[in-house]
Amino acid sequence: MDILLLAVELIGTFAFAVSGALLAARKGFDVVGSVLLASMAGLGGGVIRDVLIGYGPPLALENPVYLAPVLVAVVLVMTGLLHETRLRRTLLVFDAVGLSLFCLTGTVIAWEAGLTELACVLLGISTAVGGGAMRDVVANETPQIFNPRGVYAVPAMLGAALTVTALSLELSLVWAGPVIALLVFALRMISLRRGWRVPLAGRRFSAAEGNSGPSAD
Repeated sequence: MDILLLAVELIGTFAFAVSGALLAARKGFDVVGSVLLASMAGLGGGVIRDVLIGYGPPLALENPVYLAPVLVAVVLVMTGLLHETRLRRTLLVFDAVGLSLFCLTGTVIAWEAGLTELACVLLGISTAVGGGAMRDVVANETPQIFNPRGVYAVPAMLGAALTVTALSLELSLVWAGPVIALLVFALRMISLRRGWRVPLAGRRFSAAEGNSGPSAD
């Protein structure tokens, strides 16, 4: 992994780790719970990606430098230097930053491993949403990927697809990467602000509808 890609991975890890530490603070967890949620959020997506690609030890577990942004995030939240605003947007902002960076790095790492274009997109999405899903499940929250308010996987899918396109066209990711990440971040935040929703999987029935049916004469 080159230095630039590693730097972006570490920034994404820090952003997701902050979201985990902020959620731990909101839930009233102790420092152990904070480290656990921050680690799951920051490292989970990359571990899922590396296991699916078939690496030996996942990069996040093999290289101790990945633990540094997690610990920094926990300390910053514990000391109050990073905290939830009155509107509780801080967590969602950092989560969106991690989403925008990890869909990019996950796709690039899958591409460098020689996977097909479709597999690269899927690995990019998995990297982007995996850590956040693990964080929310452990904290007994509805995972953002399943939250109907505000699109989550769609921006990651778009970012991964654009990254594969840029790689296929041999465009420089030094220039294309920041544009893709900014687009993913903007789409995620705008969707939250405007309450955009992904269509539901099916019609939702009320309890009355569920209990109603043909009566026997």
